Amino acid sequence: MIPYPIGDMLTRIRNANSRLHDGVTMPHSQLKEAVAQILLQEGYLTAVEKLDGEPQPQLRIQLKYRGERNRARRAINEIHLVSKPSRRVYVGRDEIPQPLGGMGICIVSTSQGVLSGKEAHARGLGGEVLCEVW
Repeated sequence: MIPYPIGDMLTRIRNANSRLHDGVTMPHSQLKEAVAQILLQEGYLTAVEKLDGEPQPQLRIQLKYRGERNRARRAINEIHLVSKPSRRVYVGRDEIPQPLGGMGICIVSTSQGVLSGKEAHARGLGGEVLCEVW
C-alpha cells in the first residue's frame, strides 16, 4: 500500500525527470489522472494514457523535454508537494499561490474537481493545494 498516492506520483515524476527518462508508469487513480491531465494542459507533459492491466490499471505519463538528449532542457524544473497527510494546506480564492510570480502553476483540489490555480481563481474557488510545478 502506498501511504500517500499523490506524493508517490510526484516522486516518480521527479525521479524520472532527473534521469531524463521518456516516461513513467504508476498505479492508476482518478486523482492522479486529473493531476496528470492538468500538467498535460499546461504543457509540462507530452501524453497521458490509462493502460488496462491486472490487478490494477496503470497510468503512463510521457515527460516533455526540449533539445537533444545529452543537452535536453526539462519542461518540469521543480515539482513540490504542498499538502501532506500530516499537514493539509487549504486556501481561499485570494490566497491561491502563484509559484515564481505566476510563471509556474499550482494544482488545487476544489469542490468542482482538481483544477490549476489560475482556473480555480477564475471560477472563484479555493481548496486544498496539492502541489506546485515550475
